[in-house]
Amino acid sequence: MPQFARYLGLDYSGAQTPISSLRGLRLYEATPATPPREIPPPPSPRKYWTRRGVAEWLSAELRAGPPTLVGIDHAFSFPLRYFEAHALPADWPAFLDDFQHHWPTDEDNTYVDFVRDGIRGHGIDRAGNSRWRRLAEVRSRAKSVFHFDVQGSVAKSTHAGLPWLRHLGRELGDRAHFWPFDGWVPPPGRSVITEVYPSLWSRAFPPEDRTPDQHDAYAVARWFRETDAADRLTRFFQPALTPPERSVAAIEGWIFGLA
Repeated sequence: MPQFARYLGLDYSGAQTPISSLRGLRLYEATPATPPREIPPPPSPRKYWTRRGVAEWLSAELRAGPPTLVGIDHAFSFPLRYFEAHALPADWPAFLDDFQHHWPTDEDNTYVDFVRDGIRGHGIDRAGNSRWRRLAEVRSRAKSVFHFDVQGSVAKSTHAGLPWLRHLGRELGDRAHFWPFDGWVPPPGRSVITEVYPSLWSRAFPPEDRTPDQHDAYAVARWFRETDAADRLTRFFQPALTPPERSVAAIEGWIFGLA
């Protein structure tokens, strides 16, 4: 029997502002009975999703809907070196509060680059180093969350998306399990929100007529669906980490699906 009743793949974008219509922000949904399909934003003058819009949609859907596995393709936390450099406690909700205070990228007319350039917020007081990488990034060969302005970077998406994880956590409370920060094994019947790296799976599926952003979101939803159908999700909630690695990953986060 499937562990989840629905699977959502979200290809994120850190472009422009939280209320900008973003072509690169794509959402796909699958269920045990139906293959992935794209979910468009609610009717409005905007053609594409906004970051605020998708956060509000997720909040409403996860509050009212069935147990859902959600994959979002930006980092959920920062390298341990960041916590050490800024004398921050190893506490994820506190990290999100501190980050949003310094990087208020959920404010309507705020670009990530506004904070980087000192126009908004206090980003200079919570800067990182592109040489700092999380254990999951080393394992997956992904770029640092502080490696801006290069192809394949998730730095801007991460700095734009973290305050919306904070928003979701406040809106959903115990209706959602943020993995692995709320525990490595989620309670039965709970929706689960995970960090994903679509490159792990996107090449396994033909792109057909989808754009790269659409295909990444599609690949996440499809991999979730097929892995749950094969009763293999459980092993990915318990990745093969040593006890010291697990302690680090509990602070830095982990990429779901990464062995």
